[in-house]
Amino acid sequence: MSLWRWILLLAIVAALAAFGWHWVAVDPGYVLVRLRGWRVETTVVAALLILLVAWAVLVVVWRLLRWPFGALSRRHRRLSRKRLAEGLIALMEGRHGDAERDLNRASRLDALRGVALLASAEAASRRGEHGRALEILAEASQAAPQAARVLRARVLRRDGKAAEALALLVPDADKGALPPGGWRELALSALVAGDTRRALAALEPLQKSGALGTRGYTALEARVLVAAIDTAPDGAALNTLWSQLPKTQRRAPAAIDAYARRAAGFGLVLPAMDELESALRREWSPELVEAYGVLAGGDLDARLRRAEGWLDAHPNDAALLLATGRICVRAKLWGKARQYLERALALAPSASAWEALGDAWQGQGDATQAQRCYRNALAMTRGETVRQSASQTAGVIDTSAIAVEERDEHGVPRLRG
Repeated sequence: MSLWRWILLLAIVAALAAFGWHWVAVDPGYVLVRLRGWRVETTVVAALLILLVAWAVLVVVWRLLRWPFGALSRRHRRLSRKRLAEGLIALMEGRHGDAERDLNRASRLDALRGVALLASAEAASRRGEHGRALEILAEASQAAPQAARVLRARVLRRDGKAAEALALLVPDADKGALPPGGWRELALSALVAGDTRRALAALEPLQKSGALGTRGYTALEARVLVAAIDTAPDGAALNTLWSQLPKTQRRAPAAIDAYARRAAGFGLVLPAMDELESALRREWSPELVEAYGVLAGGDLDARLRRAEGWLDAHPNDAALLLATGRICVRAKLWGKARQYLERALALAPSASAWEALGDAWQGQGDATQAQRCYRNALAMTRGETVRQSASQTAGVIDTSAIAVEERDEHGVPRLRG
């Protein structure tokens, strides 16, 4: 298609040239120039050609005269770009002193001044020289004001001045004029400053921008939601906050976990259990299963029946076995508790499981085994070697996983191992 367009364009140009030449040939025009006894006579076409040639000669002469000065400026631009590249590489490699030196030199070129000063301020901040970084940002604000403001907020937050960082970003946030990096800094600074309302308000524009990616946004959203829920002063405020959250945020596992634990702490056990059970019906989550076993209060018999029902579908889930064992410990079903907890330890040893097993032995009156389990829990917390209990040494625990059929995302059965 492009070839035919060129052919058509050339045909149009040829036709215009033919008609133009015919028009000029009939009457080429007449130009007379007289100056101090000089007399020049020519046609209009020739006069135009002479002017074009004269203009071309003047341009060539002017560029030849400017060439020595242009060579210096070209060398300056080339060196500045080289220093910018070397400074950015040094910044990524952690050579922050070299990075700051190269970037400051690169900032002497006006075209690179903004980006070089911003990167230099970041290098100074990473070195811990926050005051120096703020001085550089004061210069960078003339070339890139918005980026300098966001980076200034980051430097202030790193320096432990989250309230100042928040105050710096709030005016633009109220206008909705912050870039994605500004909304992120606003959320992080608000979290440190304890202003969870501001942090929650920053989530929506961040999600719309898509700048953090799915994983990064999910992690930040979880931090903000957990912080907002943990700062609820009472049960009424907690329920009000929970009801005002968007549906997607109320389905985040970290938010459900935080809400359930906070609600149970205020004595709202039934709403906490309802949220956990509803979430586990939608999607299985070991994190929420653990919270289900930790929460105090409620009907222990009903919770135990539900947990044992889940075991039929998830017999090899160590988190579920731990949660069921904890419920049995609170219900004083010591034998059942030991059975579930020992199997949880066989599948996935953890300090929490050792601690719960120690509670079960303590409930049975065996202080020696209980102390051994507590020591193992402490050892796992410290990363030390765990001493097996007497029942494990005797081979009482069944360490083989229960065989259940597993299928991949296409429904095809998967062989274990």
